Amino acid sequence: MKMQLEYFWIRYSASRERDFERGEVSATTVVMAAALIALAIAVGATITARVRDKANSLDLG
Repeated sequence: MKMQLEYFWIRYSASRERDFERGEVSATTVVMAAALIALAIAVGATITARVRDKANSLDLG
């Protein structure tokens, strides 16, 4: 898993450097942005679910 993430990071970095030279967005940049957005949504949903479960388990009576 670590090697795969390293590979993607290297590809992303190389793509960004080329994009700055040409001034355009490549498919790699779009895919990486979409992956980061999906990860952020998943983390937000997980945190929301855990907070909601904890709040529902509190005995206020």
